[in-house]
Amino acid sequence: MRDIVAFSALAVLIAVIFATQGTVYTLRMLVEAGCYAILALGLTIQWGYAGIFNIGIMGFIAAAGAVSMLISFPLNAAFWEGQGPALIAVFVLKLALGALLIFAANRADRLFGAGPRLKTLCITIAIATTFIMVTSHMEGMAVTIETEADWIGGLGLPVFLGWLAGGLVAGAIAFVVGRICLGLRADYLAIATLGIAQIIKTFLRNADWLTRGTLTVSPLPWPVPAPADGEFALARAAYLSVVAILIAVFYLALQRAWHAPWGRMMRAIRDNETAAEAIGKNVDRRRLEIFVLGSVLMGIGGAALVHFNAIYDPSGFIDLSHTFLIWVMVILGGSGNNRGAIFGALFVYIVWTMSQPIALWVFDMVRIYGDHWFGWQAPSDFDSRALQMRVFVIGLTITLVLRYLPQGVLPEPDARKSGIKE
Repeated sequence: MRDIVAFSALAVLIAVIFATQGTVYTLRMLVEAGCYAILALGLTIQWGYAGIFNIGIMGFIAAAGAVSMLISFPLNAAFWEGQGPALIAVFVLKLALGALLIFAANRADRLFGAGPRLKTLCITIAIATTFIMVTSHMEGMAVTIETEADWIGGLGLPVFLGWLAGGLVAGAIAFVVGRICLGLRADYLAIATLGIAQIIKTFLRNADWLTRGTLTVSPLPWPVPAPADGEFALARAAYLSVVAILIAVFYLALQRAWHAPWGRMMRAIRDNETAAEAIGKNVDRRRLEIFVLGSVLMGIGGAALVHFNAIYDPSGFIDLSHTFLIWVMVILGGSGNNRGAIFGALFVYIVWTMSQPIALWVFDMVRIYGDHWFGWQAPSDFDSRALQMRVFVIGLTITLVLRYLPQGVLPEPDARKSGIKE
């Protein structure tokens, strides 16, 4: 019943926005909110299913967007005619060799009978050797590519392949990060994921040969016909249909997983890790599994969002919009509830978007009537202050929800919480 009331109220709110703001504006807002809904689904299975405190979401979005852009953007002929492809092939070979060295060093106790100290020394030497080998090659490669072709360009493949590749790369990053960090306590894990996100963003922002850095890449292709001759409504409606299909597919798959033995096992690990481990469950493996799965969804949602905005700007990824806002969506909607994640994403993004024009209107009324009734002169930067009201509104919203609905608008279902079966 609560679900029906919540989504009915949301539908009324969207109808009001359609009537007051117009079709084009509302469709843009709904597409972006839909992309955030996919991101929220990725986070709700990490936090809601397994209790993984990931505040590095921005990094997964940035990496997935970069990969999707490189897969789908048109070819750069100057790059393929120069030395760039050969240099990148050598770079990949050296990277693979370095990974093999690190892997062998990590198995030194099994391969060579090395003791703990010797194993640590081998790992340190392998990491240092790989770093020097890769970075020295990358410096020369970057200079050559930027001189010959400005940047590498894309592969010109379909956008859907780009989204899939972006999700897989986000999952691969999560696998590496998870292998290292998932054993950490929640607060240390949060710091680690935040640091990884900043590293990814810094690399992409400074890798002009790969992403054009602050020069940005645009226009990114769409999976549906892009707007032509000012016909934005039809194009955005088509894009919204694609995003809605993705949300439906992911939601149905996650609902099935939630009610399956796998979902019950993940919640049991979240609620009592020691008890789950005592009855033979591989806790580390399962937590890594769900961390990777959630990151794949984040990668796909992030790639869809980047392509809709039609520009890849590494500097445009910020923690407020691409990490904190998604956490607000999950907390407000209801952690561990897939419908709650979708509701939270749609509602919070509508509040986030509409708070700006509403604040401008309110501030304009205050300026007009304050001058008319009281002779009060508004500050010269009154409008710019109104633009910052969205942060205040989001903060107030989450405060009220935590005060009156601490488990979210749509709390986690109570059914079948006991028992762990596979």
